[in-house]
Amino acid sequence: MSTNWAGNLTYSAQRVHTPHSIAELQGLIAAGGPLKALGSRHSFNTIADTVGAQVSLAQMPVVLSVDATSQTAEISAWLSYAEASLALDAQGWALHNMASLPHISLAGAVATATHGSGNRNGNLSTAVSGIEFVNGLGELVELHRGEPDFDGVVVGIGALGIVTRLWFDIEPSFSVRQTVFDRLDMDTALAHLDAITGAAYSVSLFTDWQSVTQIWLKSRDGDTVPSELFGSTPAASQRHPLPEGEVLNTTVQGGVAGPWLDRLPHFVMGFTPSNGSELQSEFFVARADAPAAITALRAFADRIGELILVTELRTMAADELWLSGSYGRDTLGIHFTWQQRQPEVEALLVDIEAALAPFGARPHWGKVFTAEAAVLAPRYPRFEDFRGLVARHDPEGVFRNEWLTKVLGA
Repeated sequence: MSTNWAGNLTYSAQRVHTPHSIAELQGLIAAGGPLKALGSRHSFNTIADTVGAQVSLAQMPVVLSVDATSQTAEISAWLSYAEASLALDAQGWALHNMASLPHISLAGAVATATHGSGNRNGNLSTAVSGIEFVNGLGELVELHRGEPDFDGVVVGIGALGIVTRLWFDIEPSFSVRQTVFDRLDMDTALAHLDAITGAAYSVSLFTDWQSVTQIWLKSRDGDTVPSELFGSTPAASQRHPLPEGEVLNTTVQGGVAGPWLDRLPHFVMGFTPSNGSELQSEFFVARADAPAAITALRAFADRIGELILVTELRTMAADELWLSGSYGRDTLGIHFTWQQRQPEVEALLVDIEAALAPFGARPHWGKVFTAEAAVLAPRYPRFEDFRGLVARHDPEGVFRNEWLTKVLGA
């Protein structure tokens, strides 16, 4: 039995299959489940758990092919963003954005609508222009942007099949400079939130709920880096989001230009970013509601402070992917990195989710939350359409697990 990255859960699966070909994978699925794909294990809930067997694609042949004419890359879905970005950059190409960790798998990040940051940047799933997966009937399905159901399939939360290949939009490699600004008063930050999140290509605000402790600006070639942000000035030395974090794990700051893959993530590829002993939650609200939503949560500042390691605030552009947290609205993500005290965290999440309910908050699918299908369904306009996709692609419930039953309903 294996654990997830954080170590807060042990998977129930007693066996892990490692197929070596698409045909072998199809045979496994056709034989029946329950089955779940096993990726980089960076989820904090039981989305990838099963009472049956898990499936790792790590022994499958690797595909990474660039089409310069269409500016797309065809990539094996089980590769990590670190592996894919190194290969792309070596050929002079880039992805539009990356998450804070480059260690996560492509398929897992896409399936859960994981994101980077930027007022004009869609989440990582929005770069997907094509997807191939083996569904619950053992059929190999390939869909591309613009085809029926494509927008429903991309953020699939593990409900439709096992993803084998992804096609990504790419662009010529670019340089990024990362500048960290130190402490800013919380009221000032909220009063100027749009200006701050628009101050660079990608922006992250870190807070302990007493003040904004750091603001990380990632600026592309030619962008002007501000000398101050409403009274906050650039840090004099390398920073880690956590006060006692090891700065060697963080990507280069100080306004020093470097390749996109070495600046867009917060953490460098060669280090494990922390010991993993943490929990994470995240909730997405409309960017227009961001100051009000954060203000509502400030009522819990003392309780949050007892359990929190850090909170990160990031923005994403609206998209049309059915189960994306940014579907139909420009979005703010309110991310919590918690101490690994799960009962206390889950008890507090009940109140946090209630406080965010008036804003139609959507949870990050790979992190800890308490909402179930009855609460979630009204927050996703295409929720019932997605349930229809599940019924069509996995009618026998090969990929169904307890977590999916909770979030999608019986």
